[in-house]
Amino acid sequence: MFRRQVILLVGIIVVSVTAAALTLLWGNQPLLGLDLQGGVSVRLTATEPATEEMLDQSVEILRNRVDALGVAEPEISRTVDGVMVSLPGVNDQERALELVGTTAELRFRPVCEVLPAAIVGTRGSAGSGNMTAEPFASCNLVRSGTVRPATGDDGVTPPEADHAEDFVILGGSGTGSTDGRRYVLGPTVLTGEALEDADADFIDFRWQVGITLEKGAVGIDAFNAASARCFRGDESCPVLQGFTNGLIAIVLDGEVITAPQIRAEAFERDRIVISGAFEKQDAEDVALALRYGALPVELVAENTRVVSATIGQDSLDAGIVAGLVGLALVALFIVAYYRVLGLVALASLAISGSLLWSIVAHLGTQSGLALTLAGVTGIIVAVGVSVDSNVVYFEHLKEDIRDGRSARSAVDRAFPIAFSTIVKADFASLIGAALLYTFGVGSVRGFAFYLGLATILDLVATYFFMGPMVRVLARTSWFAGRPDRFGLPASGAVAQLAGKSSAT
Repeated sequence: MFRRQVILLVGIIVVSVTAAALTLLWGNQPLLGLDLQGGVSVRLTATEPATEEMLDQSVEILRNRVDALGVAEPEISRTVDGVMVSLPGVNDQERALELVGTTAELRFRPVCEVLPAAIVGTRGSAGSGNMTAEPFASCNLVRSGTVRPATGDDGVTPPEADHAEDFVILGGSGTGSTDGRRYVLGPTVLTGEALEDADADFIDFRWQVGITLEKGAVGIDAFNAASARCFRGDESCPVLQGFTNGLIAIVLDGEVITAPQIRAEAFERDRIVISGAFEKQDAEDVALALRYGALPVELVAENTRVVSATIGQDSLDAGIVAGLVGLALVALFIVAYYRVLGLVALASLAISGSLLWSIVAHLGTQSGLALTLAGVTGIIVAVGVSVDSNVVYFEHLKEDIRDGRSARSAVDRAFPIAFSTIVKADFASLIGAALLYTFGVGSVRGFAFYLGLATILDLVATYFFMGPMVRVLARTSWFAGRPDRFGLPASGAVAQLAGKSSAT
């Protein structure tokens, strides 16, 4: 029995010390949230009346996009007429806001012609001859001048004239081979509704975007119908000079992301790869925008606010000072009242604190889990829970000694009873934390997570450190002879010593 307690005690000390050492060695640090490290907050307002269902769907789409960006502890909530987005610690704020706010309207259009970049300031055609055309309309309509796509000063079709059923001239997005080009495009043959998924993949030593289309007529069937025409160079998707097959442009929000050649007459829906000399960042941005699709309502950014890291640092410093002052007062009280047992309680708190720091630092570095002021509050509340666990055990110990038990026998009897009470109390805290995490949002979930994590570690420290440590101390003659130094009454020790004297 005693050997088992020593093994538990040594084991938890080794684990906590090793975890702390590895945390320092690997350079892991907690990732701070918006209120502690600063970031950007923006209010997105709908340009037209939107229902609650539309705004709720927008919130979910935005949350998926932000999660894919790797932003830790984002706060995304619905307002009366839009969405509020807070992004902590983003390095490229413009990129983040652009990906968050874009409607990501996706269209597949056959390429009729590739033009050089327009000279800015040169007035393009007004497009008075443009007309609505069926999908797979002949590109000869544009080449012969029968149809003249509307263009603006920059030589491309303006957004208000970019209709899915029209011929258009659109510029490249600046990614890969589309940079600096304009594309004369036919009517849309496929929309974003056909797309099921998209991912950035490193294939054949270059970054590409793999897409998966939906089944049936709205997805892979429609795409293969267009592919067959482009593969054989139909009038609706001609073979351009320098190419062996027709091109299909993938258009996102009025810009050509890429215009790959169609090198097969038919494809499997989950084996379609877009290549375009993408850089890693370009491929990830394209896949991200495609994957999470169009917002159900157009949102425009208003009241963009940069949150200063200085304010967050001041809040963190104030929280640390408050926590240290509170911890010092608790330490003084518990040591004054329980003497050596008070030191055991503080050591148990240090064990759980070391494990908590290592876990939070690891999750912050590896998984993007952020520590916010609400999380700090949850940890401080959990400190109180940990101290209560020690008090429950020590008071059970004192009661058993007052009832006439020796100090050593009281230790073995009191811990199982006290630990059962501690488990019930901590379990009540865990239930509350689970409910807050499940039904709460934003900072409430952060508070609940850290409260629950610290409470679990309190149970670990209590079972593996506090209980075994007190049992090891109970084997010493000092514990039996001077229980007052452990904050315990002397009655049990007197009875034990008297028994020894009579035996002698």
